[in-house]
Amino acid sequence: MMRKKTVPFALAESIYEVPKSFYLEHGIRFLLLDLDNTLVPYSVSYPDERFLSWAKEMEDAGLSLCICSNNSGKRVSKFALAAGCQYASYMRKPFSGPMKKLLKKKGWPQEETLLIGDQIMTDVKAGNGAGVRCLLTEPLDSQEPPWTKFNRIFDRPKRKKIKEKGYAKPWKEIL
Repeated sequence: MMRKKTVPFALAESIYEVPKSFYLEHGIRFLLLDLDNTLVPYSVSYPDERFLSWAKEMEDAGLSLCICSNNSGKRVSKFALAAGCQYASYMRKPFSGPMKKLLKKKGWPQEETLLIGDQIMTDVKAGNGAGVRCLLTEPLDSQEPPWTKFNRIFDRPKRKKIKEKGYAKPWKEIL
């Protein structure tokens, strides 16, 4: 048995494969987006064309985006301002308190909000703790800081078990 707080709503290789229709069909209007290794690799400071195109498509469909990162205010604000996105930094994931405050401040209902991230031990735990659904992606790049590499020691076996036992399904299989 897996702890519910570490099980995402859905799985994806990358945010870039999930169409806007998936979010809309599931009543999602608000997306909280982890930055590092979810949107771009850690080594990338500014939004790339792929992210800008994806973000425009989501916003054109009526989805609101907010980059929601543990990273420093400077890194997150620089990226978000260049992308024209809302943002919140120093989110202290896996703790859910800052995310709950952010949702309340923005007036975003939990049931209409989805968090997208690449780590079970930070993103999924914080999202589930805040009462929002989570989409777990694969990391975009193997280059990661030491603390993330440490988290991956716990992430990999959980991810494998989630897939093997069917605790969460790929987004394409969720109706």
